[in-house]
Amino acid sequence: MTQPPLVLGPLLRYVDATSAAVWVETRDAARVVVRAAGRSWEARTFAAHGHHYALVEVVGLQPGSIEAYTVEVDGTPVWPDAGSDNPASVIATMRPGKPLRMAFGSCRTSVSHDAKGNKTHGVDAMRSYALRMARGESGPDHERWPDLVLFLGDQVYADETTAEMKEFIESRRDTGEPPWEELKDYEEYAHLYRLAWTDPANRWLLSTLPSLMIFDDHDIRDDWNTSRSWREKMEATSWWHERIVSGLGSYWVYQHLGNLSPAERAQDELWQRIAAWDGTDELDITETLDKFAERVDQEPETYRWSYARDFDDVRLVVVDSRAARVLTPGHRSILDDTEMAWLDEQMQGGFRHLLVGTSLPFLLSPGLHHLEAWNEALVNGAWGRFGSWVGEHIRQVVDLEHWAAFQRGFAEVAEMALSVAYGERGPAPETVTFLSGDVHHSYVSEVHKVGGRRRGRAEGDGGDGGGAVGGVEPARRRTGRRSRIVQAVCSPIRNPLPRYMRFATAILSYGLAGPMGTVAARSAHVPDPPFRWRSVQGPWFDNNLAVLEETPKGLAMAWYTGVVTGGDHLNPELDEVASVLIRPGRPRRLSRASRVKGRLRRFRAARSLRPR
Repeated sequence: MTQPPLVLGPLLRYVDATSAAVWVETRDAARVVVRAAGRSWEARTFAAHGHHYALVEVVGLQPGSIEAYTVEVDGTPVWPDAGSDNPASVIATMRPGKPLRMAFGSCRTSVSHDAKGNKTHGVDAMRSYALRMARGESGPDHERWPDLVLFLGDQVYADETTAEMKEFIESRRDTGEPPWEELKDYEEYAHLYRLAWTDPANRWLLSTLPSLMIFDDHDIRDDWNTSRSWREKMEATSWWHERIVSGLGSYWVYQHLGNLSPAERAQDELWQRIAAWDGTDELDITETLDKFAERVDQEPETYRWSYARDFDDVRLVVVDSRAARVLTPGHRSILDDTEMAWLDEQMQGGFRHLLVGTSLPFLLSPGLHHLEAWNEALVNGAWGRFGSWVGEHIRQVVDLEHWAAFQRGFAEVAEMALSVAYGERGPAPETVTFLSGDVHHSYVSEVHKVGGRRRGRAEGDGGDGGGAVGGVEPARRRTGRRSRIVQAVCSPIRNPLPRYMRFATAILSYGLAGPMGTVAARSAHVPDPPFRWRSVQGPWFDNNLAVLEETPKGLAMAWYTGVVTGGDHLNPELDEVASVLIRPGRPRRLSRASRVKGRLRRFRAARSLRPR
């Protein structure tokens, strides 16, 4: 069967008030043309590892316009698909003054959408949302669509492969040899992205809803850069070098390139070479791409995967919490000095909302935060050499590698958030909101107290927060307006935990981890966090996609899941799982009775989940 000229895409990526970027993968070297509003824009493909790509820069659009577009490859119309019932793909430019509406989520595997696939992996929340967008109540309602979608990691799974991916791998090599049924090279990554983005409904959504992306560990491998010990173990294998080079190289092509604004692309070292190519033949960047990926893996300070976007009075900062880590024992940080300095520059007031996208939750449940902080202290020698060995084993087995397990980096970013929240970096926003994924359950937490508890007397109980630095809240933080500091997690889009794991996660994270974490952290003399936080909503374990909206009353967030009705697995309905409104002002105080009810609600949630 002959492969069509358009292999993958179009993906609508970076969009602002007057321009857009349309990404495609084609079968052959070609010229790609995008047509909209009676105009056309074109780009020549570039090649990497035998695959052909183009990023068409669409410029000169009107702010707030909504224009249907088509794609041609060497003069042949290839999009929209002639057999599709979906509405026309559109480019909707940003409208100055329009309140931001953004979807976000993480962790999505690619299996079939029939009864078999839904039984093992649940209903795809992204696809359910795409079907809702395409249908509307009386046709597509562009005004209610999100302005963009932010994917917060694990867009693809390079280590936990599906049956379809395994079949492709087995057609190429012996899976009895390393890396077995995991991905090995660029060709396998290219096929993995094809599986992830070719379902008709999801393909349409990605063609019409601008997207931003950041990787997490499964885009490369589980626990990527957990510790120096983990990294040394990987680098000693015969297959890791090709895996990391292929993973980072394909990430630049399939995900990162589309994150960049026109100005950022003009400064990007790889794009500069592509844009400057004036030869008659297609530019092949394979060797350059591989050398680039190898270098940024070994010298992460030489390239930044993080980026920031401003949407009128909302700033979104998306942080790489994987590749830029410092893994030297005793000097660990989740961000290196270069990355930390860049983040420090972005963490500013003067916006209505400051959003920080990071694949790993900045605020875990307080008890689990204490356990991860204790584990880091243990590995650093708090209980001697044997304790360090035990701690490293626990770290890798139980995945204790979030922000809390990098206390130096956590403390620095926590201080940045506080200084923004108290108006020390410009007028305090209404919220400083961390958006995350990774943990395969969703929740909302909020900082409710700064200072006020002595070091060494933290009472983290799984619901009411950690300790605090010092015994008295600093004078600069006792008066004046303060932003609400919030953690919102949406995970997974489609990769639910088995039922027993859901219940165990709820018990550990929101029950046993409280007293265990407090005692363990005290025993290792772990410094208390600079604030306390508590659960506002959750956890829940459904596949879901969240939508955040700037409203006159505050920051509104809702989580949506797909639900099969009448046995029609291919056309699920969309159901709201949870919602929360973060109003301006200080968080309200909760009574002891309210806190107890909250804990009971969380355990009931773990027991009364929808079947997979």
